[in-house]
Amino acid sequence: MAPLKSMDHYCSEQSRLVTMVHWTAEEKQLITSVWGKVNVEECGAEALARLLIVYPWTQRFFDAFGNLSSPTAIIGNPKVRAHGKKVLTSFGEAVKNLENLKTTYSKLSELHCEKLHVDPENFRLLGDILIIVLAAHFTKDFTPACQATWQKLVGVVAHALAYKYR
Repeated sequence: MAPLKSMDHYCSEQSRLVTMVHWTAEEKQLITSVWGKVNVEECGAEALARLLIVYPWTQRFFDAFGNLSSPTAIIGNPKVRAHGKKVLTSFGEAVKNLENLKTTYSKLSELHCEKLHVDPENFRLLGDILIIVLAAHFTKDFTPACQATWQKLVGVVAHALAYKYR
């Protein structure tokens, strides 16, 4: 049996993942074809609302948003909607900068790590929620190959956002 690798090894592997990702022409096409149809305001609001509802412990990072006491309150909260749009707009930067995600998210990673102290696992959770939202909105386009590509993208974005935590 191979020896267990150290956490430092895994962190360095994750860092390389962010900087060494290869995107095929097909993957790029699958990403851009779906992204071109995304209503950032609508899907962003839905993704953030779902995150806050499905994983209620994430609400602690949004105390300034006011009433988050129920799914209805969260879905109708204008601050949730606005921040969801902001989050998904930022995600659009990943679509534009697939080859340079570490640099693209460097400042956001620093903010979330050093100032906001967000658990980096939340980035993965949000990515998984985004997959659900996209699948619900683009049923015909969201084939298994498309889902696999988007899973790859949200995973790499989550790693890029978690980069400063290492």
